[in-house]
Amino acid sequence: MGQQTTRGAMWLRLLTGGAHALHDWPSVQVCDAPLAGQPARWIAVVPDPDNRFPRARNGEVGLVEGWQLAQAVQETIAQDRDAPVKRPIVAVIDVPSQAYGRREEAYGIHQALAGAAGAYAQARLAGHPVIGLVVGLAMSGAFLAHGYQANRLIALDDPGVMVHAMGKASAARVTLRTVEALEQLAEKVPPMAYDIKNYASLGILWKVLQLTNLALPDEQDLALVHGALEAALADIRDDPERGLATRLQGPHRAASRRVRDLLETQWEAAD
Repeated sequence: MGQQTTRGAMWLRLLTGGAHALHDWPSVQVCDAPLAGQPARWIAVVPDPDNRFPRARNGEVGLVEGWQLAQAVQETIAQDRDAPVKRPIVAVIDVPSQAYGRREEAYGIHQALAGAAGAYAQARLAGHPVIGLVVGLAMSGAFLAHGYQANRLIALDDPGVMVHAMGKASAARVTLRTVEALEQLAEKVPPMAYDIKNYASLGILWKVLQLTNLALPDEQDLALVHGALEAALADIRDDPERGLATRLQGPHRAASRRVRDLLETQWEAAD
């Protein structure tokens, strides 16, 4: 079990004070613990070496994980349906990939992951502040299913924290390059880069936090992360929009903003 695949479990335990798990699910941990003095739902995908699906034993999001994520979020929506203030949901993100396998494809992993992503989006649109905290890897369809739909995304600044569609070796094979050539290309094309600062330049991250020791955080590190989560919660509460338009403000999103402006102009002209 690699170092990266244990970060989600560690940070969930630290940030919730070791709160009791609500389900006996080995690979999806769900617990309730305060955030900014109010109840919150915390969710993380963690390694399960005994997972009956071998492709999902190292923290990957597979068939079971996708549906359990969806259930955890849907439970929160149902429990707060009549509540005047909806609970925040914090996705602690350390997912190396979706589970790639013939059984996963045959039994519809696309539906399981879509169910998870759809549940997070439904929670956000229903008024639940959804915050994603990237503490390790956020790769491929796993990130789309667990965390990408968040109102605000926060990432820890560390070489082990990466966000991308696929790992370097896989990307090199797909693009018919060596890993070294891929890294040289990433220096010129930010979306191809793996470091968190380049990803932040795309406008998708709300904050990037620099800790003294990500692998063994001290009280100051925990206070910094808690403070960022509380600030994100306040920022979401103050934002009347429930969409993801804030992600268009990155320095490399000028073309996206221009296209949206032109589409809006054409749409209004058609009316």
